[in-house]
Amino acid sequence: MTEPSTQQPRQSPPPPAGSGGTVPLDSTAQLLTRITAHLGTQLSLVSRNGTRRPMHRTRPSDTLRPSAAPRPPDAPRSPGTPTLLVVAHGSRDPQALRTVLALLDRVRDLRPGLDVRLGHIELNRPLLPDTLDGLRGADAVLVPLLLGRGHHVKHDLPAAAAAAPAVRTRVAAPLGPHPLLVEALYGRLVEAGWDPADQGSRSAAVVLAAAGSRDPDSAQDTRRTARMLAERLGVPVVPAYASAATPTFPAALRALAARGRHRTFVASYFTAPGRFASAAAGAAPRTAALPLGAHPAMARLLLHRYDQALSATARSGGVSLLASA
Repeated sequence: MTEPSTQQPRQSPPPPAGSGGTVPLDSTAQLLTRITAHLGTQLSLVSRNGTRRPMHRTRPSDTLRPSAAPRPPDAPRSPGTPTLLVVAHGSRDPQALRTVLALLDRVRDLRPGLDVRLGHIELNRPLLPDTLDGLRGADAVLVPLLLGRGHHVKHDLPAAAAAAPAVRTRVAAPLGPHPLLVEALYGRLVEAGWDPADQGSRSAAVVLAAAGSRDPDSAQDTRRTARMLAERLGVPVVPAYASAATPTFPAALRALAARGRHRTFVASYFTAPGRFASAAAGAAPRTAALPLGAHPAMARLLLHRYDQALSATARSGGVSLLASA
């Protein structure tokens, strides 16, 4: 696709003063060009929730910039408020980073003035140590964009915080289990074709497709989320895993079919697109739900974990600790 020409349309010069002539009217193309530019400017000042975005916060979309590293927010920070540092796993799928950046924009829209930054455990930039290095002398709450108490939450995040002594850190709890996750899962299932009329159906069921972990606490968290989702849907919800745990996605689907549950859906228990989410979608007998991504409930949950970690630290007299679920 060729780039549109940036050359401005040539206009006829105005007639000399006193000539009695009239200034020629703009052409239709010129008028449409100016109207389109004006509308684009005005729409850039409107946030997702419909409110007017302050001028100092408007900036080009993070997803359109060539650099993978997100631009630090331009909004003024609230004095004394710790940075919300979202810690994502990272993925080779380019859609993963774009999804996470869109989620962070939702968080900024919900709480203007809060400094929201991103760090990855691996595979994507900025890496967590680099983001922490840019926060020297500041306070930060590390909120894992992770769904259970696995190795990354228990070991990698505390180790990264300990390796950055110039930053006063707190580590929040993982996102799951929590009712807001169930809200996001339910919304994604409805988008994929789940009919609320299926509640209580003897033929319907859901496979909760998760990454998997050898940590028993992580598996416990996934099972608890499956129970909460089953209560919301009124049908069985079976956890299944891409790695490190059983059953696999196909095995869970076969087991449900053997019980007469032929109308089965796959709920993607992943924060963003990636290899495991693609594997779950490939195993689904019909359209699989999208990953949780930038669902509005996810943005609210990140802020909830951030606030929870601050409250827990205040109760403990300033000691950094993992917030309770």
